[in-house]
Amino acid sequence: MFTGLIQDLGSIDFLGNYRFIITPKGSTNIISDLAIGDSIAVDGVCLTVEEFVPHSFTVTASPETLARSTLGNNRKTSSYVNLETSLKIGSKIGGHFVTGHVDGMGCLAESIATATAWEMTFKSIENRKKWLISRYVVSKGSIAINGVSLTIARCDAKGDWFTVVVIPHTYLSTNLQYLQINQSVNLEGDILSKYVEKFLQKDTEEITLDFLRENGYSSRG
Repeated sequence: MFTGLIQDLGSIDFLGNYRFIITPKGSTNIISDLAIGDSIAVDGVCLTVEEFVPHSFTVTASPETLARSTLGNNRKTSSYVNLETSLKIGSKIGGHFVTGHVDGMGCLAESIATATAWEMTFKSIENRKKWLISRYVVSKGSIAINGVSLTIARCDAKGDWFTVVVIPHTYLSTNLQYLQINQSVNLEGDILSKYVEKFLQKDTEEITLDFLRENGYSSRG
C-alpha cells in the first residue's frame, strides 16, 4: 500500500529476463529505507526489491505487468521513474490509498502551464471497447498517474479523458515534468470506488439479516 506521494526519481534500465535495475537520483536516501523483499512503487507499479548493487537495486516484473503498464516500454530505452516506498503504520497519509496495481494506461493529450500550476489532460490509449479505468474517473475524485496521487479537476461523462492540476512542487519532484504529448502513463483508479462498485454489483437478495449483522448493523432500536 502506498500514498501517491513520490519520494525520489530513479533511472530504470532493462536487464533482460523481465528484470530491471533502478538507480535513484539521490534527492532522498531512499535505498537506506529498503530491504530485500520490500515493496516499492515504480511509476505506480508495486514491485519487490530483489537485490542490491552499488547505488541501485533490481526488481522483476511479470509478463502481465509489462503488458498492462509502461514498464513494457522501458525494455527499450532508459528513462526516469517515480519511486515510493510502502506505507508504514503510523505514517501520515497525505495523498490517497494507492495499491500499486495498475488498471491500465493512458497518454498525455495536453499540458498547459498557467501562472500557478500545470493543467495536464490525459486520455485513453486502450484498444478495448471498454477502457478499464474510465468507470473510476469522476470529477474531484482521486487517481494515480505514474504513481502520483492527483485530483481530477475535469472529465467527460464517459471518463475517456480527464484533466488534473499539478502544483509546481509535484511537477518538479516527479517525472510528470518529462512527459511528452502522446507519451503513455500508468493509471490506477481509487480503490474505494472499486469496493463500492463491487458492493453495488451484489444482488439485493444477498442482503440478509446475517449480512447486516456481519457489517455492523444491529436490530436493536
